[in-house]
Amino acid sequence: MGFLVMELRHLRYFVAVAEAGGLTIAAEQKLNTAQPSLSRQIRDLEVEVGAQLLIRSARGVELTAAGRAFLDHARLALAQAEAAIQSARRATATPTFALGFLTGQEMNWLPEAMHVLRDELARIEVTVSSQYSPLLGDALMKGKLDLAFMRAEPDMPDLRYQFITKEPLIAVLPSDHRLAALDKVDPRDLVGERFIAVSNTAPTLKAVTDEFISRLGLDIHPSHEIDNIAMAMSIVASTRGFALLPVYVENFLPSSVTSRPLSGDPPTIDLVIGYNKTNTSPILRLFLSRVDDLISRCRLRRAASRG
Repeated sequence: MGFLVMELRHLRYFVAVAEAGGLTIAAEQKLNTAQPSLSRQIRDLEVEVGAQLLIRSARGVELTAAGRAFLDHARLALAQAEAAIQSARRATATPTFALGFLTGQEMNWLPEAMHVLRDELARIEVTVSSQYSPLLGDALMKGKLDLAFMRAEPDMPDLRYQFITKEPLIAVLPSDHRLAALDKVDPRDLVGERFIAVSNTAPTLKAVTDEFISRLGLDIHPSHEIDNIAMAMSIVASTRGFALLPVYVENFLPSSVTSRPLSGDPPTIDLVIGYNKTNTSPILRLFLSRVDDLISRCRLRRAASRG
């Protein structure tokens, strides 16, 4: 048996070709290398693996069954390598703790997260970022974040989650919409209205919304798709449509847009804390040990604000 000569660059090349759907596109747009050189690297990889990974054609490339199986492991290996690099770099620098938030959730949870870390703030640097949940998961996989307030994302096997709260979905409407005069909105009354749906930037929310509409048998179909909260407010106000969004967006409603709870059994979506199971940070362990206190403090603060 020969020596194993596979390198990380072979995995990067293969993933780039698989995602681009072609050798030329991957070479020019993703890897900044020559196409013949890339083809040679892929052939070397296939020899090393002992299986054909790609089927070449005039239209591009397709993954074989072996290629599809190899792709998942290649992505995971690259993510773990990136996490190892980030961990090593951070071990030699000022201790940091990188927090991530599903965009908008920092308003509710950042003050309490900083309270959890209060005893450590004098000796560490805390960084905060805000992003779509799938990108938070990717940053956790790569070791760029220590912890994130997010949705549970599929196909990220190194991530672990701790439940924080369930958020009911609400109807977001123009302030002068006919349904805004009601205390609660019956979902059946939304049939015939313009539906502003979330895009694939929020796959978990999209799945919850689609399941709710299907479960009730409502004849509701998207007229527009939105990528973020600001876009949601703008499209709802300008098209006079409605969106189904988690209740935390009430923190961001302009005067032209309002919200109403849904009657009956409204759908809910989980907010979780996500972290990488390979992260050995003592600050992460401290934070996870205080999650119950964090949840209690946030509930008390919300109750006080409503009072």
